Amino acid sequence: MFIEQFLNGLGAGAMYALITLGLALIYGVMKILHVAHASVYTAGAYMGLYIFLSTGSVLIAVIVSMAFCSVLGVLIERYIYYPLLKYPPYVPLISSIALLIAIEEFCRLVAGPEVRTFPAALPFPSAVVCGVTISSTLMAVYCLTVIILIALWLLMTKTELGLAMRAVAQDMETAASLGVNTQRTVALTFVIGSAIAAIAGILMGIYYNQVYPMMGEVPAYKTLALIVVGGMGSVPGAVLASLLLGLGETFLIGYANIPLPRDALAFIAMIVILMWKPTGLLGKR
Repeated sequence: MFIEQFLNGLGAGAMYALITLGLALIYGVMKILHVAHASVYTAGAYMGLYIFLSTGSVLIAVIVSMAFCSVLGVLIERYIYYPLLKYPPYVPLISSIALLIAIEEFCRLVAGPEVRTFPAALPFPSAVVCGVTISSTLMAVYCLTVIILIALWLLMTKTELGLAMRAVAQDMETAASLGVNTQRTVALTFVIGSAIAAIAGILMGIYYNQVYPMMGEVPAYKTLALIVVGGMGSVPGAVLASLLLGLGETFLIGYANIPLPRDALAFIAMIVILMWKPTGLLGKR
């Protein structure tokens, strides 16, 4: 039971990490709390579901969903956030919350309020660890999360785009004065973050076999708690906080039967971390 719960908690943490990655990237570059990132994740899940039902191919569904969410992310950045950068930070935040509600309601009007099943099988082998069977879907979550994290690390540390993203995250105006195309860098950050959100939405839909309009509502606020716990703008911190939350929820709520709502744990952790280390686990002063 312990090993099974550990593997399930690791899978939950990996999915939290995929949702939180884009939010941490965008906050690091633009210093905007992109709450509507969760609605991009929801839109990606719906687009993946419809493409899969039309073609029967998970790969085509993932590619089309990533492209769709990338375009959606760029449109959000260009026509909603960019004009609001001159205002205090709470203005883009309020706009982001409004956008989250608007996209959720649009999904509800178009696809209906009912829960839709996502009957897809992912082409990954199952495995047995210490007598516990890891399903092909959970193996897909593990493998894809590791692949995305390695690709993102290589992008951030080994490419000119990664250097530009780190420069813009430190100081956008100075980076622009030194020749960095900040507008292009920000747009590509939204492309990357939104594409990862699409993958997360499809994986979550397949793993739980359900897609519904409000599926991004809890992740929207839980990911905010995770980037605070990890350290505002710290991608490694966001990943670490996500994995710890997934394991914590599984062990404390599912294994130890602590009488707490599952979704409350992220906010309790946020309060404790802010009291103990206000910069977050891996945040800087």
